[in-house]
Amino acid sequence: MSGLVEGKAAIVTGAGQGIGLAIATVLREHGAKVALVDLDGDRVKQAAADLGGDVLALTCDVTDEQAVDRVVREAVEEFGGLDVHVNNAGITRDASLRKMSADDFDEVVNVHLRGTWLGVRAASAVMRDAGHGSIVNISSLSGKSGNPGQTNYSAAKAGIVGLTKAAAKEVAHKGVRINAVQPGLIRTAMTEAMPPDVFAEREAAIPMKRAGEPAEVAGAVLFLASELSSYMTGAVLEVGGGRLM
Repeated sequence: MSGLVEGKAAIVTGAGQGIGLAIATVLREHGAKVALVDLDGDRVKQAAADLGGDVLALTCDVTDEQAVDRVVREAVEEFGGLDVHVNNAGITRDASLRKMSADDFDEVVNVHLRGTWLGVRAASAVMRDAGHGSIVNISSLSGKSGNPGQTNYSAAKAGIVGLTKAAAKEVAHKGVRINAVQPGLIRTAMTEAMPPDVFAEREAAIPMKRAGEPAEVAGAVLFLASELSSYMTGAVLEVGGGRLM
């Protein structure tokens, strides 16, 4: 059987590590040509070298309008088109409402929400003209339920859902699909940095009684990127082991 995205051209932001790298890896394994995009140039080059094959390593600050447009342009020039675009880049600046600075709020909202909007706008412009394409935005279950200490992150991740639905309605008639994935507790460098007792407490509250792996999020993204989801747009898939259902 050929890959689910055989011959397709894809961009994945925040692809230097964690969930982004897992997404880039599974798209590559299923036959896509992939542009790995990250703020950390050295890390993304190494990730691309490890993947091998038809891959491109690009450095980009997703909050920079010109930089996002350039990345899309370079990927299209290299691959001859753009079929899949995954907006995954993100950061955290956790603090209680009382202690969070306005800068910490702005920075997180800018990377997640503005960054995703810029990616959606640039990718959909190319895809509209081509008459097809799939954009996948990475939200979070924090955007569904709200996490204490994450008013910035939860607000941005909830915003991504609204953005996904509004944009999906705008471009559906052009053959472009836009969906979102909401991961729950996933084992990454970001969550491994949590205090062990907090991690254990959150894990115990999950019906499946375990944290997820980055590859399990990547599987949902692969589904949305492929023709298996050809009649889905504006949807939000939860990948959280039943947490907050």
